[in-house]
Amino acid sequence: MSVNKVILLGNVGGDPEIRYPEKDFPVAYFSLATNQQIGNTEVTEWHNIVMTGEQARYAERYIRKGCRLYIEGSLRTRQYTDKFNISRKRTEIYTIFFEILGRNA
Repeated sequence: MSVNKVILLGNVGGDPEIRYPEKDFPVAYFSLATNQQIGNTEVTEWHNIVMTGEQARYAERYIRKGCRLYIEGSLRTRQYTDKFNISRKRTEIYTIFFEILGRNA
């Protein structure tokens, strides 16, 4: 048995970027910041969030920079070659469930 589950509660770092890798199939990409107190220092961790299909459509309409967001998802790592022909890896959280908990006024 194995488990791949991530639970995050944080603030959206920027408006979602929506792409259409296939016709009528949106994918939303954005960052989410979580904070952790370590001693007297607050450390911020940035996470790469991915939403697909109906979730991406919802994200496009309602999720904005600064929103407080609860996310459940799974980790996926992909490898790609950047524009300088350098091989890179990117770890992303693919959203299974999410809820907007608050918005910036």
